[in-house]
Amino acid sequence: TMAHVVVLGAGIGGMIAAYDLRGELNRQDHTVTVISDKPAFEFTPSNPWIAVGWRQRTDSSINVEKYLFRKNIRFIASKATKIDPDNNTLTLENGQSVDYDYLVITTGPKLAFDEVEGAGPDAGFSQSVCTLGHAETSFRDYQRLLEEPGPVVIGAVQMASCFGPAYEYAFILDCDLRKRKLRHKVPITFVTSEPYIGHLGLGGVGDSKSLLESAMRNRHIKWITNAKTTRIEDGMLYVDEYNEAGEVIRQHEIPFRHSMMLPAFRGVDPVAGVEGLCNPRGFVMIDEHQRNPKYSNIYSAGVCVAIPPVEATPVPTGTPKTGYMIESMVSAVVCNIVAEIDGKQPVETATWNAICLADMGDTGAAFVAIPQIPPRNVTWFKQGKWVHLAKVAYEKYFLNKMKRGGTEPVYEKYILKMLGINRLKSEQ
Repeated sequence: TMAHVVVLGAGIGGMIAAYDLRGELNRQDHTVTVISDKPAFEFTPSNPWIAVGWRQRTDSSINVEKYLFRKNIRFIASKATKIDPDNNTLTLENGQSVDYDYLVITTGPKLAFDEVEGAGPDAGFSQSVCTLGHAETSFRDYQRLLEEPGPVVIGAVQMASCFGPAYEYAFILDCDLRKRKLRHKVPITFVTSEPYIGHLGLGGVGDSKSLLESAMRNRHIKWITNAKTTRIEDGMLYVDEYNEAGEVIRQHEIPFRHSMMLPAFRGVDPVAGVEGLCNPRGFVMIDEHQRNPKYSNIYSAGVCVAIPPVEATPVPTGTPKTGYMIESMVSAVVCNIVAEIDGKQPVETATWNAICLADMGDTGAAFVAIPQIPPRNVTWFKQGKWVHLAKVAYEKYFLNKMKRGGTEPVYEKYILKMLGINRLKSEQ
């Protein structure tokens, strides 16, 4: 029988899922449809570069319809407004109704700016690099700073689960200001909910604490950890600093000309609105096969899945989902859907390993944590100019892959080679 597999979201997870599904279900009688609220695929890791003008929109995004069409994948550019899992139907903003046999949720997160008063580029006073549009807005705000230099605040608020881009942005901004001979006029403060610099939502990786602290000292970036951002006003960030026991030990008022604070994430509305699909924050609950326990024909991968924090921290932090982990989840989803279509039971599980390249402007840091949650079999953290070059090359490689519709796993093939690691499977 023919199956209709719908992929909701066209980010890193969704695009790889669509191409992989089409590759595995190459018999023409199965249909693969991608639904996204945006017509373009945006390479999110490039956003910190866009925010300082090192990249343009055209460098890091592609219009996906023609590339998907070439591979016989349908594409609908409209937002999903409602999921009806009892009837296997999606309702879209354009009025369309789409039936599915299998649904793959790869929407990414909703940005929860509303959880901190005055946060966010739309209604508030802080910038973001979570989306390409936000990075462009941040770049305009950065132009204002260059005309009239003053203090900068960068970081991540409570419940944030993605810290890498905040570090990247701080280092890239520092690098850009040095090139412009303006760094001496711009004090930078890093404000984070992490219990220490280099925690990264992962409980630290190897020497990440001392290496990142040292990188910040060398660049004269001050920091406040265990920080809960209570509100943001025009030019002022209010922060409560906690101790290990979870008591407020200091209150800070930090003035800024330019501020970029990563928000906490929640699940997107149509997904969060389904009873039994999500946890209280709207993240999709999944079993070890990436399948929702209540609705077994709904799979999910990427930032929108529910995973517990690595450890309790005085100010709450979440766990990041890195590119390698997303790819691994998607591979499991695809294998399991194909097995089900062939009348077999799903058996594939994802490997939750963290591998990350963080750009620092003219240098960079790379880390590997296997598994993601300690204690670990492999822990590795190094820095050098090669990471910056690797990240630049990786961006080009990934966008070309999205145009070609290639399905080979990028991290295993490309990044691991650069790290001198042959395969990860053997490391578990």
